[in-house]
Amino acid sequence: MDEIGGSILDRVPPTALTLTLTRSAIRMQHSKLWRIVKDNPVEDLVIALEGRGEYIVGSERLSLEPGEAMLLRRGESFTGWSEGPGLYTGLAQHFTLGIYGGTDLVAQMGLRRKVRLSRWDELAPLVRSYRESAPANSVTLMQHHLFMVFLIAFVDDAFLGWRQGGAVPLDGAAAIDLAVMKAAAQISTAPLDPEVAALAVEAAPYNDDYFHRAFRDRLGRTPRQYQEYCRMERAMSLLERGMSPSQVAGEIGYPDPYYFSRAFKRQMGISPRGHQQRVKRAQDGQVMGMDERDQARALGQA
Repeated sequence: MDEIGGSILDRVPPTALTLTLTRSAIRMQHSKLWRIVKDNPVEDLVIALEGRGEYIVGSERLSLEPGEAMLLRRGESFTGWSEGPGLYTGLAQHFTLGIYGGTDLVAQMGLRRKVRLSRWDELAPLVRSYRESAPANSVTLMQHHLFMVFLIAFVDDAFLGWRQGGAVPLDGAAAIDLAVMKAAAQISTAPLDPEVAALAVEAAPYNDDYFHRAFRDRLGRTPRQYQEYCRMERAMSLLERGMSPSQVAGEIGYPDPYYFSRAFKRQMGISPRGHQQRVKRAQDGQVMGMDERDQARALGQA
């Protein structure tokens, strides 16, 4: 995921997610004598800190080294062992991730089995702290929040796409809620693609008119309008980095800076230059003008 585009899960309402850590953290510290053969009834995210672990998952052979993470899906049989001269240390956490009630969100995603975490420099001290402070027989509130950071980082690096229909068929409100979430995620991570809104609607398993209405009812905008809003959010980030409005216009696909300025003001309620001035005032200690009510209005929630 690119830095401005953000995570595939960025647009998921926090209240829609249910993360459950189903057991205490496993503080891995394994010698050459270690060997495990098992399967888990829930998901298992494994992150290596030192040494090297060897695994066979199904028919796939792989190794795990510091900075790498691996997802073992529920029900998958695996074998693990260590061959190196030193200890293989790391963290393993069993979990479930639900969305809109009991829907398994992990089952809806195509994910690489193993990735090297692109933000490892930031994550390594957090993973070490998580491992060292984890109680032996319980989980804590802080663990829930920290583990969500690790899980999002893994998903960002491992995400291949949404599984068509997911692993479990859904009905009713949960199904349309999930379809809207998937479309919003697809749009928000690639708002500069002129076809992304149309492709997101096409991928939804619903009639186009019905899905447009459902999308607008939940997010306050049609898919195309939502794409334009996400496009302007990206423009805001570039403006805040010091790029001129004309430079930003070119970056996000507007050949005419004047037309970009009008589109930006229509979406954000302020001109590009005005936004830069507002950011500067905020840096000088003045209110930026984006408290709860203004944010709700900008996000189409009011």
